[in-house]
Amino acid sequence: MHRRKLFDLLEKYKPNDADEIYNKQQAMSFLTKYQDCFRRELEIGHFTGSCWLLNCNRTKFLLTKHKKLGLWLQLGGHADGDSDILNVALKEAREESGLGNIEAVSLEIFDIGYHFIPKYNETPSHYHYDIRFLAQAKNSDDEIRISNESDDLRWFEIPPTSNVGVNRMFKKWKALSN
Repeated sequence: MHRRKLFDLLEKYKPNDADEIYNKQQAMSFLTKYQDCFRRELEIGHFTGSCWLLNCNRTKFLLTKHKKLGLWLQLGGHADGDSDILNVALKEAREESGLGNIEAVSLEIFDIGYHFIPKYNETPSHYHYDIRFLAQAKNSDDEIRISNESDDLRWFEIPPTSNVGVNRMFKKWKALSN
């Protein structure tokens, strides 16, 4: 079953707060209900993979100013049929950052997001079930490059946004650093 790996990861994951408990419940329910949950053609919603991406020294994190949403967010994107959601998250982080050498800090889920995406051009409104992983850039010499999906891309020490998911991941990362 192509959904088994994600189901097992979700089952093991321990949410940090009530919001994330709800996000996990929504993700598990969606995963169980829809076989094509990894395809963006499923218009009600689909799984996405993303990374809380740290620099090589683990002193900063990389965020993108999302072109469609106008928000500072973690790097990530659509699974496009790939049920290996960690692979999706790392691939999207490489594509959106221009960094070639990124690796997962852990194979376990770091955070779960569940959010509404408004209609954009011909794409109807839908939900994203975002599975987030902790990752790290391996080289200090690599320069980041803004992709066509972003308006900006920067390393931060403190989140430049009030986004609940970004701030929750920031707090988790800081707790790991102590």
